[in-house]
Amino acid sequence: MSELLEGLTERVRAVRYAANRVSLTPLLVRVGVFLTVLVGLLLAYPVEVFNGRSLLALTVVAVLPAAGPRRVWPTVAALVTVGGWLLATAGFDRPIALWRLLAVATLLYLAHTFCTLAAVLPFDAVVDPELIVRWLSRAGAVVLASAVLGILLVQVGGAGTDRGFQAATVAGLLVAVALSALLGWLLRRR
Repeated sequence: MSELLEGLTERVRAVRYAANRVSLTPLLVRVGVFLTVLVGLLLAYPVEVFNGRSLLALTVVAVLPAAGPRRVWPTVAALVTVGGWLLATAGFDRPIALWRLLAVATLLYLAHTFCTLAAVLPFDAVVDPELIVRWLSRAGAVVLASAVLGILLVQVGGAGTDRGFQAATVAGLLVAVALSALLGWLLRRR
């Protein structure tokens, strides 16, 4: 019994020591993970399903990737977000609005990139603010380029028509294949 108590005391001491060493920047990055995931979930799900239990469940889904960005939780959060989008559009017949689609896609990407940054930052890291600014600048450039390309494809392809959706789908598939080929080439070049 005393060994168990000593082990528990050591763990409490280790947690207290680690909590005292936490620096602000890694903590803020994890808050960014939580907020982007939570806002993405709230935008994806239909309002009709919101009640106390569902909001608590969505909050837990948003906390998990912030607490464990190296684990499976970012993927789970992304899948739950996409599931909410599908539930809203197919189950509750919510029309697909371009602004909502772009916002959910942007928040999914930002959550992913914040999780990536949080995964490499130890809790006690001293981080140069320039690193965070460069990271967010790159993420902002990706988001802006994606939004502009998406809007252009919808406008050029004929917004709201089957032809427009087909053009956007084919263009998206071509971009995905090109990126996969580029990544494969870069990996072989190593």
